[in-house]
Amino acid sequence: MIRPATTQDAQFIADIYNHYVANSVVTFEQQAIDADEVVNRLQEANSSKLPYLVAANDCAIVGYAYASKWKGRCSYRFSVEVTVYLAPDATGQRFGTRLYQVLFAELRRCGFHIALAGIALPNEASIALHERFGMEKVAHLKEVGFKFGHWVDVGYWQVQLD
Repeated sequence: MIRPATTQDAQFIADIYNHYVANSVVTFEQQAIDADEVVNRLQEANSSKLPYLVAANDCAIVGYAYASKWKGRCSYRFSVEVTVYLAPDATGQRFGTRLYQVLFAELRRCGFHIALAGIALPNEASIALHERFGMEKVAHLKEVGFKFGHWVDVGYWQVQLD
């Protein structure tokens, strides 16, 4: 089941995210976050009228996806950045696909024009997911992140929603 995230989901979301903070370069955050920080991020999405979704399987939160503002300037208001994270034991079960199906439909319903996604490279699974939704690679930024003692490239994918 895909549904809007609530504050009651905050600890589950933090637990999923913190796995990636501690074990991968898919996020450049280096310190774990707590449920209060997730609540702040949910409130920011809600105040910007942007979707923040969770995937529930047998009453457990197994993933989440959301859209955030691409940039702060008014002229960027029709562009968003999309993000998806899955619990480590939920990968490969199409939860990412289901989350993005609902997220992209909601973005279209709300009148957004462009969705972008930044992907720390290499990450074949994430690239495949984003390309499944018609996203095309439009940029490759070399060595813009530094985590776990090495430089990380980031690619950007985008799709026109309307």
